[in-house]
Amino acid sequence: MKGTRKTRQFGFTLLELMIVISIIVILMGFAAPRYQQSILHARETVLRDDLYVMRNAIDQYTLDKKRAPQSLQELVDSGYLKIIPKDPITGSSETWQVVNEDTLMTVDQTQPGISDIHSGATGASTEGTPYSQW
Repeated sequence: MKGTRKTRQFGFTLLELMIVISIIVILMGFAAPRYQQSILHARETVLRDDLYVMRNAIDQYTLDKKRAPQSLQELVDSGYLKIIPKDPITGSSETWQVVNEDTLMTVDQTQPGISDIHSGATGASTEGTPYSQW
């Protein structure tokens, strides 16, 4: 008597695998643009914070020393900034656009210099304003 043994095979068919992969690809198609948008939003938030910190450092330096800084490196050398941060949009610390003005902030100020700073990035933010005007 020959035994008829049924062997049960475990696993997935090719069709099942293709359906699952197709669903994953469709979901990734929806997620990737949203991910890119959240990365850009995070960079813009970091840019706002960096500009705020550097502007405060410029103002504090000017009030303390009674003269405006002549460069961003002067803020680092004097301890008002640890480092010159990288512009999160351009990825470089060399692209900051400093605004040198001859106006004095206080009556005690003896020398003009950097009064403001902007991003050197080209293009516009997600809100439509140019980065260079922040």
